[in-house]
Amino acid sequence: MPVIDADTHVDETEATWAGMKDADARFAPVTMGPPLDEVERTHLNPARSRFWLVEGRLQVRAVRDDIHHPLRPRRELEDLEGRLQDMDRMGVDIQVLFPTFFIRYVALNSEPEAALARSYNRWIAEKCTQTKGRLRWVAVLPWLNATDAIDEMRWAKANGACGIFKRGFDLDKSISDPHFFPIYQEANDLDLPLCVHTGHPGSEWDRGFPIMASFLSVVTGKLAERFPKLRFGFIEAGASWIPYAISQLAMVERTERHHERDQTLQLSQDVLERNRIFVTIDPVDDIQYLLTLGAGNSLMIGTDYSHTDQSANLSALSEVTNWADQGKITKSSASKILETNPERFYGF
Repeated sequence: MPVIDADTHVDETEATWAGMKDADARFAPVTMGPPLDEVERTHLNPARSRFWLVEGRLQVRAVRDDIHHPLRPRRELEDLEGRLQDMDRMGVDIQVLFPTFFIRYVALNSEPEAALARSYNRWIAEKCTQTKGRLRWVAVLPWLNATDAIDEMRWAKANGACGIFKRGFDLDKSISDPHFFPIYQEANDLDLPLCVHTGHPGSEWDRGFPIMASFLSVVTGKLAERFPKLRFGFIEAGASWIPYAISQLAMVERTERHHERDQTLQLSQDVLERNRIFVTIDPVDDIQYLLTLGAGNSLMIGTDYSHTDQSANLSALSEVTNWADQGKITKSSASKILETNPERFYGF
């Protein structure tokens, strides 16, 4: 079975938006340096700071140059062969690609949101097609308009997408808000998993809270029952939040059924698998404890390839192999994390 890096990224470039023609062209993001007064006030280096101008607002665009970031062409999918060579060195057969721009971008209007999603999806689909299945991509959807989202999802599925990208609080709504139900139903019917990734959903919250809140919302909102084939992935927040979230579910169950805690904890032993939930772990997580919670068929791992923040760890997959070699986990558990579980989640 292939070894799967369940969470990697691309850096968008001007080429990402080249498909925005005619009426859509006015929505294409433009690269800008920092305002002069900001440079003077904060002593920024203009050569090391830049932004995307989109919908009349600035959002950070990471600086990637060939000196400080030699992987830039591989991050930007200009050097596909070089990226595949990196994968070979890392022992990775397949990378699953997530966006960078859309982690921060929060749309104000449905028309530019749809145009940006279309251009991104067509750019990344064309790039991944050249790699004969080694690079797989997760589609970006325009969440403001369900009809646009469904149309884009159908195109994405027909052109190789293996999931749909979502943040925990898109549109300031919980993941179980009925606004999203028509989109989830289409994802269910198309066999595209919902990939809830860390992001900046218009607030200071980023990693832990939106992911954990979304997990609780999926379970308490009974989304797995409403959409019987839909799989739910929680990406790039580690898995150390799982025990706390399960304890919260147990307390809710106890309150509703007036049971004792030791009885209601029985619900936790299959809550992940029963709700078709998958989670990307971090090597700092207590893997042995997580496995006691019935998570063995739900855990995946990613390197965050192309990013350099606290989630990035290019040796993450080899650390799973080390766990097995050291006897912390069985080789069967390692195989599930590296191969079986991500293959089941993404539907390869």
